[in-house]
Amino acid sequence: MRRSVRYWNRLSLAAQFAIAGGVVMVLSMLLIGRVVTERIAGAVVRNTAYATSQYMDSIISPLAQDLAEVDTLSPVARRALDEVFAGTALAQRVVSFKLWKPDGTVAHATDASIIGRTFAVSDNLQAALDGQVHASFEDLGDEEDRGETALGLPLLEVYSPVREAWSGRVIGVAEFYEVATQLERDLAEARRNAWLTVAGTFVAIGGVLWFIVLRGSRTIDRQQTALTAQLAELGALSAHNAALRRRVQQAAARASAMNDQALRRIGADLHDGPAQLLGFAALRLDALRAQVADEAELDAVERAVKDAIREVRSISRGLSLPDIDARTPCEIVRAVAETHAARTGTQVDVDCGVGEDAGLTPAVKICLYRFVQEGLNNAWRYAGGAGQQVALSFQAGTLRLAVSDRGPGVAAAPSAVTDADGEFSGIGLSGLRDRVESLGGTFEMRDRADAPGAEMVMELDVRGA
Repeated sequence: MRRSVRYWNRLSLAAQFAIAGGVVMVLSMLLIGRVVTERIAGAVVRNTAYATSQYMDSIISPLAQDLAEVDTLSPVARRALDEVFAGTALAQRVVSFKLWKPDGTVAHATDASIIGRTFAVSDNLQAALDGQVHASFEDLGDEEDRGETALGLPLLEVYSPVREAWSGRVIGVAEFYEVATQLERDLAEARRNAWLTVAGTFVAIGGVLWFIVLRGSRTIDRQQTALTAQLAELGALSAHNAALRRRVQQAAARASAMNDQALRRIGADLHDGPAQLLGFAALRLDALRAQVADEAELDAVERAVKDAIREVRSISRGLSLPDIDARTPCEIVRAVAETHAARTGTQVDVDCGVGEDAGLTPAVKICLYRFVQEGLNNAWRYAGGAGQQVALSFQAGTLRLAVSDRGPGVAAAPSAVTDADGEFSGIGLSGLRDRVESLGGTFEMRDRADAPGAEMVMELDVRGA
């Protein structure tokens, strides 16, 4: 069955129409041809029977009027009927004759052996008793038709009602069998012509329809071929675009990683260069204290130098990254949270659902680090560290990271996060969004839906990252 369905689906529309339409048309042609030929044959038989019955009625009816009064014909009437069907030209056409009474008794017949016998009233005989002329061609299946069947000739069996002359009442039925050799030829020719006409009509209709469907099928095939070629081109273009997108994302990831490496070098240089020089300057200030008369001015310079040292060290710590290449996502997130908690003295709840490395690239790991770092800094700056939470999950190739708090929220203090046009006003958030989007992810800063506060969410498909 499946093989047949696959074979059918592989056929063209014209071939499917030819098969299905051909079956329907052949069956319809056989049905209509049979109906038409039967109607034509019936009409020919009826017309022939009516013509013969009119002629026979003019001969038989006057001789059968005795049946209105008695059950048998007079000897004169019987002799006259015998002479009509024996010594005239009518005997060459009508090979047998029966005169029926209404009860099914044969009042007279060319076959003397059945005269006086009573037979069951057949449907044809009953129709004639009801006043109808009934005829059938080569239908000799009744018991009283054995003699006629033995002749082996094509016979037209006609039942003609015999009516009383003055009242019109049916008093009997004349049944006669006419040799129908010419009728047989006429019926054969009529059937042949009817079949040829029906077949020719259906072939012409089917041919025209098939030609129309063939043109449509060829048009559809050409369009399908063109569409297939266009789809192949679109597929190639899509694959090319996807490759370009991956190359762009990889380039952005490499640029982000190189930027972080540059920041790390800058932080190291600040720590090892200006910070050390400022430390040396602070030591020299202690040595110069005995030589300077204005100690208040010297104290001010010392405080400025020490403040500069703290700022430089703070900046260098923010620019530098810990060794995160060998760490898992959960370890990176927890390390940032612990550092932030130790620095600010606040509590950070961490919910991590990623138990392994998940095949993250260094650029993605740096993005996780910076995202949590920036999110917790904003929570400390704008929410006072209230309700700080970090949630990391990984499902169906998508990494989701959210940092939330229970502060006033973005809507309560929009100027702190976004400008009048809805863009991020802070350099940190704007750069963070660019970092996430460069890796093919999405970045959103919004109010929490389950509680008061703000929420910063990142989603990243790490399968292509």
